[in-house]
Amino acid sequence: MAEHRKPRKRSLSGHTARTAATLALASAATATAFEGTGHAEPQLTPSEVKTKVDKLYREAEVATEKYNGAKEKADKAERTLNDLRDEAARRTERLNSARQGLGSLATAQYRTGSVAPSLQLALSSDPDEYLDRASRADRAGQRQAATVNDVRGQLRELDQVRAEADDTLADLRARQAALKKHKKTVTGKLDEAKRLLDRLTAAQRARLAADERGEGAGGSAGGSARASRAADRGPATGTAPAPDSRAGAAIAYARKALGSPYVWGATGPNTFDCSGLTQAAYRAAGVSLPRTTYAQIGAGKRVSRSELRPGDLVFFYSGISHVGLYVGDGQMIHAPNPSAPVRVAPIDQMPFAGATRVV
Repeated sequence: MAEHRKPRKRSLSGHTARTAATLALASAATATAFEGTGHAEPQLTPSEVKTKVDKLYREAEVATEKYNGAKEKADKAERTLNDLRDEAARRTERLNSARQGLGSLATAQYRTGSVAPSLQLALSSDPDEYLDRASRADRAGQRQAATVNDVRGQLRELDQVRAEADDTLADLRARQAALKKHKKTVTGKLDEAKRLLDRLTAAQRARLAADERGEGAGGSAGGSARASRAADRGPATGTAPAPDSRAGAAIAYARKALGSPYVWGATGPNTFDCSGLTQAAYRAAGVSLPRTTYAQIGAGKRVSRSELRPGDLVFFYSGISHVGLYVGDGQMIHAPNPSAPVRVAPIDQMPFAGATRVV
């Protein structure tokens, strides 16, 4: 009987191996193609890209203002913490000096306290001198008691200062966490906007830039039409005279900043975001404004659109996320977004939310 043998596995080699590899690659390519069909990014028109980019810029600006607010509070908390630490150090130094004084007095008492006062009086060659010394010692004891009470008070105050410092440190860390979160949001939005713009050709980007110069940041379709009509009426200069020296100084600063790049979180002197520009402009006029748009709108007297005069702050969108400096003739100077520098633009290019006169 023939011996039973298992069939031997045949290795793929030569033409057979090449054919199998080709079929496997083709199959993988086909599967990838079918799989990618559902996930392929749609090709957007330049208009659609602009709409998405404008939306991303507005969302980034909202996050930027939150970042600015968190940074302002974090900076304040850090200054407070440093002041408390300095105060704790001064109080600790005074406390150590008081303790040292108590220690010296206690040592002296220990050295002389082994002899009873009656015996000291009996042994004294001059009782009057002894009684005088005893009187002085009594007064010193009273001073010592007062010093002890003072030390106890200093200890309580020092503990309070240290507790305040601990609370401030916890607040600072919370602010820093918020900063990190808002920064991540801002950079994510701006990176996405850049990615969309990079998909356009150079000619398409140039056309969008030209539209941006005529329309401004974040304008809606209606705003674009209004901005075009404003452009037809002539260049956006805003030549109305300033009502006072402070408004004039702020406008003069903003005019010098024309063409400066937009950088989120920046307050000058060479780069700005929207609220950073208005803050810097009024700082040059000797007026301190809050850092954020939603704080700046409450930093003066609210005025209606019909009451606007040069130097007023004009705000846009329902969340008060954008601000410009009104310069008259329906125009403002503002820092639009990362794709547009500081410029003069019509105030009707964005949804008007209110205005404030700095007083």
